[in-house]
Amino acid sequence: MIHVNNISTELEGVRTVGISGHIRPDGDCVGACTSLYLYLKNNFPQLTEVAMYLQETPKAFDMIRAAGDIIHTCEEDKEFDLFISVDCGDLDRLGDAAKYFRSAKRTICYDHHISNTGYGDVNYIDGDISSTCELIYHVMDEDKITMEIAEALYVGITNDTGVFQYSCTSPETMEVAANLMRKGINFSKIVDVTFFEKTYVQNQILGRALLESIMVLDGKCIISSVKLKDMAFYGVVFSDLEGIVSQLRLTKGVETAIFLYEIGTQQYKVSLRSKEIVDCSVIAKYFGGGGHVRAAGCEMQGSFYDVVNNLTKHIEKQMEAAGKL
Repeated sequence: MIHVNNISTELEGVRTVGISGHIRPDGDCVGACTSLYLYLKNNFPQLTEVAMYLQETPKAFDMIRAAGDIIHTCEEDKEFDLFISVDCGDLDRLGDAAKYFRSAKRTICYDHHISNTGYGDVNYIDGDISSTCELIYHVMDEDKITMEIAEALYVGITNDTGVFQYSCTSPETMEVAANLMRKGINFSKIVDVTFFEKTYVQNQILGRALLESIMVLDGKCIISSVKLKDMAFYGVVFSDLEGIVSQLRLTKGVETAIFLYEIGTQQYKVSLRSKEIVDCSVIAKYFGGGGHVRAAGCEMQGSFYDVVNNLTKHIEKQMEAAGKL
């Protein structure tokens, strides 16, 4: 793991702090933002303002104590002494909060996306660590991590590791999780509510995606998609589609899963997952996105068939190079 300074060393002369993460926030993003927010609020009375900005978050994360303090709009013009970006691979993915990052007197970027080239004044980026929440854990004093902070960190770590089943999980990840459990958190409830539990309509749209999936590349790649009209029919929003690509990836014999959903006319949000061979981050980066070796994403334009053909060409190339096709 890279060396990270304790957050206290970054606060000299700082009175106002802003925090934000990537658009369409997931568990790691929400957990990292809220845990850092709580830690700063609890331990640094010299800070006159600590503000946290994120787009609307999935209801499952309402169990995090500070979720109610999230500000969902960035209409007010502000200049923070320090603005902290967490779990965000590039500045544009901060969404509306990017304006606060740009206007801040000083900026820090905490991230674990391998595609992040560093856009802050200070950058702590570790592509080998399980999650941004694991990274954030190391900027805190252990004895100052309350149960509420531990809950938020545990949400992020378990969500980004698939409850410790993904290849990004390390022995150090498990040690951090154990330390958080010792804070008295209800770890089984956190996992049930924020990772496994699905609403009825989420299960319906998952079933639809599985039913209409297709296999290509000799069964090594599985693909599914959801259109805006399907989302309207089932009454789901984008966050309800979380987890579909991971379920596709579990299909026996599959190396790579592709899930895409419409966000506009001939515009798709693409999620990629792989098991052992395909580097998803390379493919996503080629199309303007980013992420991790086994999990990455991007946005693409064109028809469904254009998008799929472009993606599978890159997957096929990597599979052939590895002698698997």
